[in-house]
Amino acid sequence: MVNFGELFRLLTIQRILIRHGLDEIIFATHLFRPVRFLFNLLPWNWFGHRAKGTRAERLRMALEDLGPLFVKLGQLLSTRRDMLPEDIADEFAKLQDCVPPFPGSEARRIIEKAFGKSINEIFLEFNETPLASASIAQVHAATLKDGRKMIVKVVRPDIEKIIRRDLGLMYFLARQAERYSEDGRNLKPTNVVSEFHKTILGELDLLREAANASQLRRNFENSDKLYIPAIEWPLTRENVMVMERISGIPVSDVDGLMAAGVDLKWLAESGVEIFFTQVFRDSYFHADMHPGNIFVATTNKGDRNQHPRIMFVDFGIMSSLSEFDQRYLAENFLAFLNRDYQRVAELHVESGWVPAGTRVDEFESAIRTVCEPLFDRSIREISFGTLLLRLFQTARNFGMVIMPQLLLLQKTLVNIEGLGRQLYPELDIWKTARPQMERWMSDRGGLRGLFKGTIQNLPYWLDRLPDLPNKAIDLVDRLRNGRITVQNKSPEIEKLRNEIKEANQRTILAIIGSTFILCAAIIFGLDKYSPFLVSGIPVVSAVFLVIGLGLLAFAMGD
Repeated sequence: MVNFGELFRLLTIQRILIRHGLDEIIFATHLFRPVRFLFNLLPWNWFGHRAKGTRAERLRMALEDLGPLFVKLGQLLSTRRDMLPEDIADEFAKLQDCVPPFPGSEARRIIEKAFGKSINEIFLEFNETPLASASIAQVHAATLKDGRKMIVKVVRPDIEKIIRRDLGLMYFLARQAERYSEDGRNLKPTNVVSEFHKTILGELDLLREAANASQLRRNFENSDKLYIPAIEWPLTRENVMVMERISGIPVSDVDGLMAAGVDLKWLAESGVEIFFTQVFRDSYFHADMHPGNIFVATTNKGDRNQHPRIMFVDFGIMSSLSEFDQRYLAENFLAFLNRDYQRVAELHVESGWVPAGTRVDEFESAIRTVCEPLFDRSIREISFGTLLLRLFQTARNFGMVIMPQLLLLQKTLVNIEGLGRQLYPELDIWKTARPQMERWMSDRGGLRGLFKGTIQNLPYWLDRLPDLPNKAIDLVDRLRNGRITVQNKSPEIEKLRNEIKEANQRTILAIIGSTFILCAAIIFGLDKYSPFLVSGIPVVSAVFLVIGLGLLAFAMGD
């Protein structure tokens, strides 16, 4: 149920939809279908006078009139190209999160309340005229007492109350859509609203945004390509954030970049490299990399040996990937690059991304049908974002549930590709991104991956090592004496018990093999600077590893 305030807001929404000629959407729903005849009784429908524009354009304009929260919802929906018609997704991508600023005096009051002191005690200078204003917060310029130039981000007053009111309405409308519409049940709009709920409330917490910025800054601390402004933690609260002020050329200002002598090819390739470094090296990426959040700091004109640095701002929307997600991307992209559609289908079934009963041949055929046309063009013209979207759309038809972090990645990838090719039309994204994916695959597989995993787990193993011999001896004794029993007397269990007894020797071999592998790891950790190295690996460690793997293979053999 909706309360009186929400009911009034619902009537406002209906009025705005009618103003933009979207009343046919209202009367087409199952709930209003019995009274559809009223549609023809509305005066503005008598003479065919309808709002101008396509359906997608009118939907976009309606969201703009409904206010900032609905604009943000439209922006989120623009990333759900796996569930929205393409024309609507394209139109929603044009939505701009730009609203009139609130008074600078109000920003001053919020800051002083947050710190419990006069603003003159905090800053040497504070400019009440905002630099930028958005639906959640606005930004002011300031100077600290020590002369450092900063920006101050302030959350809008009473915005949380407005957000929660409109979120309640969105949940109500989503539930009605799922109740009365088959499309609604299939698209599950309540899940979309729930995802939006978490995103929008996360943006209200500037401490969280500051932590995001600090993490990204730490990840690229030694980078000569990317710079992340520093957070002034003593002056950061939940509704106020103070951050280093940067200056540079907006990345969308191509003429300005060319006038400053920036190498656009280098800039485009570096942007793609930075993005894939975030994805595959750090598993943590900026998920709102549109042109308004990217700047370029140029070097001195006389310094020809240095490239400019790319700078990010606005860290409200970040996302992380699990190793599972990374493998999904790397293996699928590389399989696509080799046109190995069978491998793509197998990866989805083996990993559980689609139901276990899915026929690989049918899935492979569907993937080939939608993706093969992409290869009619040269490899440098193929879009990673489009490829990923086609994969999502196909997999969704086979029951795959697309995780939000992958949708954010697809949206960001589209932004990066579009920006990169705007800067340098000949940009070969595959060539730039492939080394990052192959390096990730190499680090996770083969001898290097084995040793890396061993070193990472070495402290845990060493902590448990003193108890291992006693536990191994106790296990062998109990197996030999038959003291490990199973109460169930079924033939299958009896057979299993006999197999366990017969496996004593293999168990001992497995324990010895594991001990050899553990010793190999210890030797590697203690002796990796030994002169007896092959490909950076101590010879003794490698020998112990081979022996241990051999014993394990023998123990697990038929």
